[in-house]
Amino acid sequence: MPWLLAADVGGTKTLVGLYDSETHPPTPGDVEQVRTKDFEGLVPLIATFLKGRETQVSAACVGVAGPVHKQRARLTNVPWQVSGQELTAHFRLPMVHLLNDVAAAACALGTLRSDQCETLQAGQPDAIGNKVLVAPGTGLGEALVHQVANGLVPVASEAGHADFPARTPRERELVSVLTAKRGRASLEDVLSGPGLANLFRFCHGDQSCPAIPASTAADELPAAVTNEGLSGRCECCAEALALFVSALGAEAGNAGLRGFATGGVFIGGGIAPRILPALRRSGFIDAFRSKAPMDALLRDMPVAVITEPKAVLLGAAVAAQQLPRL
Repeated sequence: MPWLLAADVGGTKTLVGLYDSETHPPTPGDVEQVRTKDFEGLVPLIATFLKGRETQVSAACVGVAGPVHKQRARLTNVPWQVSGQELTAHFRLPMVHLLNDVAAAACALGTLRSDQCETLQAGQPDAIGNKVLVAPGTGLGEALVHQVANGLVPVASEAGHADFPARTPRERELVSVLTAKRGRASLEDVLSGPGLANLFRFCHGDQSCPAIPASTAADELPAAVTNEGLSGRCECCAEALALFVSALGAEAGNAGLRGFATGGVFIGGGIAPRILPALRRSGFIDAFRSKAPMDALLRDMPVAVITEPKAVLLGAAVAAQQLPRL
C-alpha cells in the first residue's frame, strides 16, 4: 500500500509521519517527534525516520515554520534551507510539496472532528463557505481558506507582520510604547508569545511583578504570564491577558471579514488551547463581533479553537493526498 509522508518542521521540534493514502481523511501509521536541531537538515531527518521502514511513499508534504517561495524555504529559527526539489531527488518521490506551517494546518480544517476543536461561537455554519485560520504562537500566522469547485484551498500570508490596529485608548498607549522601542507595532508584537511578554512589560510599567520573578527566562515568560493572568493573582498579568484576548478577538473578526469566512473562523497555534477559559469570557467574542455595520455577519460565523496538537501534520498529510490538484 502506498503511504503519504507528512512533516511539521518547527524551530524546536519536528513531527514526521506516514499516513494511509487510501482513507479520507488520511489516517496515521507511524508518527515520531524529534528535536529539529539534532539534525543538519531535513533530508537526514527524514532519512533517519524512513530507515528500516520498507514502505512505498506516493507523495510527501512538509509544513515549515517560515515563508515558502518557489518550493524553497529558509526556516526562521533554525539555520536550514529546505527545498522541495532536493527532497524529490534524494528520496525519488513522485510528488513533494512545501507549505508554510499555518497553510498546512489550514488544509486540515475540512477534516477536523468536534473532539479536535472547542467551539467559542456556534454561529450559522455554511457548509460551502470560506474559512480562515488565525494562529498565535511563537509568531502570528494567518491563512485564508477559499472554497472552490474542488474543495478548500489554503492561501498563506504574512499577516502577522501587518500593522497592529489600536482600537481603544489603552491600545493606543501600547502602540505608542512599542513604536518608541521598535519603530512600529505589528500584530505579531502583540499576538504571539513574545507579544505576551510585551504586554506583561507594558502593563507592569516600572513595577515589579509580585508573582513572576525578574529572573524568569524569556522563553518561559509567556506561559508564566498566561498562568498568572488566568489565576488573577496579579492584576497586571490579568490585564495583559485581557488585552491579548481582546486583540485576538478583534483580529479574528478582521480575518473573518477579509476571508468572508461563513464556513468558520479557527484559532490555532500553541497559545489558544492554554487560555481557553479566558477566550470563553465576553472580551473575545465582543471584540470579534464589534464590526458595525457587519456585526450581524460576524455573529453568524462559527468560531472554534483547534485543540488537536498534530493539526499541522494532519494538514500536511491532507495536502499530500490532494497533490494532484494543488
